[in-house]
Amino acid sequence: QVQLAESGGGSVQAGGSLRLACAASGRTFAVTVMAWFRQVPGKEREFVAGIRYTSVRVDEVDSVEGRFTISRDNAKDTVYLQMGNLQAEDTALYFCAARESTRKIFRDSERYDYWGQGTQVTVSS
Repeated sequence: QVQLAESGGGSVQAGGSLRLACAASGRTFAVTVMAWFRQVPGKEREFVAGIRYTSVRVDEVDSVEGRFTISRDNAKDTVYLQMGNLQAEDTALYFCAARESTRKIFRDSERYDYWGQGTQVTVSS
């Protein structure tokens, strides 16, 4: 089992920045990909960005490219999502996810094996 704990959410004004962190524990040696998703009430969980655990390969959706950056610190088993120029449409509950098995970064939430509890990001205009 892998446990994931997110932190760093909060409320900011439009144009502001936040950094989310996701600390993994347990069977982290088996993790191949970690990703960030977000969800607003009444909508499906949306892929934001993903990163391979042992390489530099990343994937980000177009709506956040150039504003959000995903990175990792393997020594701390932690993945970060640096979010800049936040907009009201970025308001959501942000989840960290991890998968084992193949190293492909999937955008489908069903491909992920473990999830954190989520951290709320609220952007006011």
